Amino acid sequence: MIRKYFGTDGIRGTVGQPPITPDFVLRLAHAVGRVLKRTEARPTVLIGKDTRISGYMLESALESGFNSAGVDVVLLGPLPTPGVAYLTRAQRASLGVVISASHNAYADNGIKFFSAQGAKLDDAWELAVEAALEEPPVWADSAALGKARRLDDAAGRYIEFCKSTFANDLTLKGLRIVVDGAHGAAYHIAPKVFHELGAEVTAIGCAPDGMNINAGVGATHPQALIAAVKQHKADYGIALDGDADRLQLVDSHGRLFNGDELLYLMVNERLARGEKVPGTVGTLMTNMAIELALKNKGVELVRTKVGDRYVLEELEKRGWLLGGEGSGHLLALDKHTTGDGLISALQVLQACVRSGKTVAQLLAGVTLFPQTLLNVHLKPGQDWASNALLKSETAAIEAELGQTGRVLIRASGTEPLLRLMVEARDADQALRAAERLVTAVTG
Repeated sequence: MIRKYFGTDGIRGTVGQPPITPDFVLRLAHAVGRVLKRTEARPTVLIGKDTRISGYMLESALESGFNSAGVDVVLLGPLPTPGVAYLTRAQRASLGVVISASHNAYADNGIKFFSAQGAKLDDAWELAVEAALEEPPVWADSAALGKARRLDDAAGRYIEFCKSTFANDLTLKGLRIVVDGAHGAAYHIAPKVFHELGAEVTAIGCAPDGMNINAGVGATHPQALIAAVKQHKADYGIALDGDADRLQLVDSHGRLFNGDELLYLMVNERLARGEKVPGTVGTLMTNMAIELALKNKGVELVRTKVGDRYVLEELEKRGWLLGGEGSGHLLALDKHTTGDGLISALQVLQACVRSGKTVAQLLAGVTLFPQTLLNVHLKPGQDWASNALLKSETAAIEAELGQTGRVLIRASGTEPLLRLMVEARDADQALRAAERLVTAVTG
């Protein structure tokens, strides 16, 4: 079956347009509640959100939908996506729900779910929910309706959890860190985590107004972080996205390190401590240089489809711990069940503190291959997969690159975009090739 509503990371879209409307979200929660009640008499779900103004409306719709199916609700307020995953597990809840569109602008929003174990749910569960959406609602009678309450100390509990993943014998004292919360879900959490571990913290992007999430700040706009690091003469800058499940890191020179480099650093730090790392998981987008560097360390890299849910599934299947994406979604499954920008940042800083080296020094032997990624807006119904010119141009470019590069073409799972990526040892060659692909798509 093909999923009608769920994309690679839950259900996402523009607020006020299907499916991100209050009536659909109410029906969605009711359908999810009915699926939960097939295996549990009285389920409890946790609901967290980011700072978008639409979060209030969608939170109310979810609450009503769950209650109408006889499901109890615990409201967490603004909380990072990985914080909801953690509390779902810690509170022994049946399900965790996050209202967020992650790195998108405030006009978008979305709904995503975590299992009782704090992990992302599989395709079969999503298909079961979609099937339930097609069925008529079965409203619980008054005596069986769910109840709602608020967990007032949700942020404090998550802060302590993040700190617990940093080595007890280490401290961040002596480090000056700029923390950019993207005016998002971690605005009241991220600065405290690093401050309470000893760092001198300067916060930017931590004043949400409901409409400024990801606006010129955060992981998708690292220029603000780079400027602040230089201005405050900080040692590092850490930028999160709107729901704080991914990370961008900048050093004192303004150099930006992407998720591929940070994943290699995390793997190498485990190896330096004498731990066994049989393999790690990246995606089709993971830089070839990282694959080669890991191979030289005796560590296998396995690629999955783009999306941290697929990285997680592959890690669990193989029993491995470390994986991630260049976008900054990083997984350390011995620390958390899902990708967490704060915990990933702490893992990187822990490696620096323990070794006495900077991030740049720890990555001195790795130079990324140039990648050019261009996005083309897809018109409704546009069949890019059958584009003969695109196929022939792709084949020609692949022949030119040989074993020294790659071409990757994929549709976004969250936006109406076709993503065209060319990787080559020569940056100009990669750019020219990617532009040829854009021309083939747009005509």
